[in-house]
Amino acid sequence: MTAVRQTLLLAQWQFRRQAQFLPLLIIVQVFMAIATVIGYGLLVGHPTPEVGLYLATGAPTITLITVGLVMTPQVVAQSKTEGSFDWMRTLPVPRPAFLFSDLLVWTLLALPGMVLGVVAGALRFDISLSPAPWIVGAAVIVSVTAASVGYAMATLLPPAVATLMTQMIIFVVMLFSPVSYPADRLPTWLATAHEFLPVEPMAQLVRAGLAPDQFAVPGRSLVVLGLWCAASILGAVAALRRQS
Repeated sequence: MTAVRQTLLLAQWQFRRQAQFLPLLIIVQVFMAIATVIGYGLLVGHPTPEVGLYLATGAPTITLITVGLVMTPQVVAQSKTEGSFDWMRTLPVPRPAFLFSDLLVWTLLALPGMVLGVVAGALRFDISLSPAPWIVGAAVIVSVTAASVGYAMATLLPPAVATLMTQMIIFVVMLFSPVSYPADRLPTWLATAHEFLPVEPMAQLVRAGLAPDQFAVPGRSLVVLGLWCAASILGAVAALRRQS
C-alpha cells in the first residue's frame, strides 16, 4: 500500500511540476489529432469507406504513440539535462515507483487526444464506429506500452541521442508504419519487420476496439505487444537502479 501511495504522490508531483506546460501539451495533442485526419484526408482525396475507416481509426493510434514514443522521452531527456531527473532519484522511494508514476502521468495525458482523434476521424470521413466495451483498456495498454518504450529509451540513451531518436520515430510511424493503411502496402521486408515491432500491434488493438465488426486482433500481436511492454519496463527499471 505504501508503494502505491508513493507512486500516486510522485505522479501528483509530476503533474504540478509540469502544470505550466500541460495546456501546451493538450494543444499539441489536439493539433496532432486534427492534423493527422485532415492531412491524410487531403492526400487521399475522396477515400473509399475502407480507406476512411483505416484513417479514422489510425488517427487516435498515432496520437497515443506520439505521446508515448515522442513526448515522453523528450521530457525525460530534458529532465536529465536540467538535473531534476537525478534529484528525483535521490528521494527515498523505490525505483519502480518513479517509472510507474511517469507512466500514469503520460497515459492520462494521452487519452484526451485519442478521444479527439476518434471524433475528428469519424466526422471527417463520415464513419460510423461501434467501439467495443474494452476499448478503454486497449487504449491504456497501448499508451502504457508506448510510454514505457519511450521512457526506457530516454533512460538508457544520452539525452541528445534520445531526442534525435524521437524525430526518427515520428517520421517512421506516420509514413512507414501500417497504422493508417494495411500492412500489405509495405515492401515485404518492412512488413515483416513490423511483425516484430510494437507499432502495428498497437494499431491493430485500437482499430479492433473502435470497429470490432470489421477488424480483429491476432493473438501474435498481443504477444508482441506484451513482450515489448514488459521488456521496456524491465529495461527502464534496470537503468534507474544502475544509475543510482
